[in-house]
Amino acid sequence: MSDYQHEVEELERESATAARLFDVRRIIGGLFVVYGVIVTIAGLTASDADLKKAQNININLWTGVGMLALGLFFLIWLKLRPAVPPTAEELQAGREEGSAAG
Repeated sequence: MSDYQHEVEELERESATAARLFDVRRIIGGLFVVYGVIVTIAGLTASDADLKKAQNININLWTGVGMLALGLFFLIWLKLRPAVPPTAEELQAGREEGSAAG
């Protein structure tokens, strides 16, 4: 195998790793899980005065559980359908279509 082919394969591996690392679902899911834990804890430790202000509905608890569920949904979605960067052939085909249309 030539040095050029080896270098191209290495760049493709790095690109795939970067695509997985910076997937927006990971960031959104992680933030929702962290904030969901914080808000859920605030809901579990709510005083009677806090509940009375909210007409006896534990808003923090319900919001925290909802945030946890949404965050876990994003993380599970990321796990089930990971980001796949385009192959070199797909990129070349896209460039050819762009030049033909312009």
